Amino acid sequence: MKFLSRKEELILLTIWKLKDNAYGVPIREQIAESTGKYWSIGAVYDVLDRLISKGYLYAETSQPTAERGGKSKRFYFLTKKGHNLLLEIKSLEESMWADLPAPLLKKS
Repeated sequence: MKFLSRKEELILLTIWKLKDNAYGVPIREQIAESTGKYWSIGAVYDVLDRLISKGYLYAETSQPTAERGGKSKRFYFLTKKGHNLLLEIKSLEESMWADLPAPLLKKS
């Protein structure tokens, strides 16, 4: 199994969550909402580009629209490889958490 950085994992999960509305701004907003952390749009795009090069995502560009000043949107989608990797990560994390003794699972 390949391992991802935490940022890569969060981006993949966010794209899965957003479904057909996964493009730059909603991705960044969803991450901020889920984590309470602000990411610059540049940080988001760096990770998106890396995930595309690894084969976990692909992108499609929409037609330009007048309401966007003639600009298009670049939508991101999980590849089968990306989807399967997220399922493997979930299984691994559940397994790792399940093996912890109960006292360690309480806040100190």
